[in-house]
Amino acid sequence: MDAATLARTCADAMWADDATSRELGLTLISIAPGQAVLAMAVSEAMVNWHDTCHGGFIYLLADTAFGYACNSRNQRMVAQYCSISYLNPAQRGERLTAHATERQRQGRSGIYDVAVTRENGTVIAEFRGHARAIAGSIVTDVK
Repeated sequence: MDAATLARTCADAMWADDATSRELGLTLISIAPGQAVLAMAVSEAMVNWHDTCHGGFIYLLADTAFGYACNSRNQRMVAQYCSISYLNPAQRGERLTAHATERQRQGRSGIYDVAVTRENGTVIAEFRGHARAIAGSIVTDVK
């Protein structure tokens, strides 16, 4: 199985068990080895008392893209450390997109950057995640 097909197979297996993302309306747009793009529309329930998207939902979108990117090679990876910088507010009804990219992968560790943007390209937040490999794989019937 080539790397792109393996990444899609892993993402499909993860999505099947990802009730949080499905319930909150996230969409998996694309997946590739070390990369993932997910989107989310800011709903009424996601808006805080400032009338902007609660940062926790922006973090959730970025963290989910990070998770799909770091698990795309069929090696189970978990977050070891993550940080986010909020740069602009997001409004109710806006569609946000998280672009996750692998920056470094060495042994059991990986570093991933995620940019969360509006549809017009304005950056809402920058997220960096450090991942660590654990035992196991996402899919076991890989040929």
